Amino acid sequence: MKFGIPAALAAALVLALAPAAEAAYRLAPYKDDLFGYPGVIETGYGGDYVKVDYVESRDLYARDIVPEKQTKPQYVDMGVVAGQRDMVAKEGRVSVKYIAVGAVDGGAKAIVLYVHGRGGNRGQGADDGMFGGNFNRIKNLMARNGGVYLSGEFPSLNARGVAQAKVLLQKYIANSPGAPVFVACGSLGGRICWGLAEDPDIAQHIDGYLLMGSTNDQDFFRTAAFKRKVPVYIGHGTGDIVINWKQQDAFFKKFKQADPGYPVKFALFNTGSHGTPIRMTDWRLILNWMLEVNGS
Repeated sequence: MKFGIPAALAAALVLALAPAAEAAYRLAPYKDDLFGYPGVIETGYGGDYVKVDYVESRDLYARDIVPEKQTKPQYVDMGVVAGQRDMVAKEGRVSVKYIAVGAVDGGAKAIVLYVHGRGGNRGQGADDGMFGGNFNRIKNLMARNGGVYLSGEFPSLNARGVAQAKVLLQKYIANSPGAPVFVACGSLGGRICWGLAEDPDIAQHIDGYLLMGSTNDQDFFRTAAFKRKVPVYIGHGTGDIVINWKQQDAFFKKFKQADPGYPVKFALFNTGSHGTPIRMTDWRLILNWMLEVNGS
């Protein structure tokens, strides 16, 4: 007489003996209670649009020791600075100075590049005290999660700057194969974001763009990046006198008109100024959303 194993029991045994599936890569919580949106006063487009309750007296003056220069100690963890390095990437005649934190020498699980605006330098995106400690947070998020954070220096925000950003990204794409790549651009640094999106050689490797108080580019809708639905985040303040928020609002809506399902998010910081999105963007929230969209 033969005794068989019931099909349900056999399936259970196979699952029990099989190696556990590797969990999707996501950034673990880090000071979420301090850096999450303080409140949302309006939503739209299925949550892709949010108007955030930004209050300068609370979110800037009560948060900083020296307004816009030095935040309070609870917003930072300076241990990450020990592994921070000032470096240079070079390819042919193109070189770029940058500051790197995390998996600096390769093997990164994710790559985040920050591009400053006009008059900025590599030190801006690595400044722990400015912008309410938000750069210290992204440095810690990358270092604690096996990623690498890069803050480049781009004296020119035109084709030369795009070439420098490309060289820097290619270096880390090569030494961290398969790692998702995200580029965050502040203010007029957005010109570099859009220039990268229009360069097919590098654009194919970029998995998300973050625009903070930044520009837009109507040519993006004709790029391969748009066709493959690369996630885009737009953060802007209603009180921005450098780049009017209504331009970015119209840009966001054009995405939705072209493709209602396009992965684009718009965070409008009520009363916020030009630098508010750099201070208030929730890095972990946005990057984890982009990782989910990309199936990483």
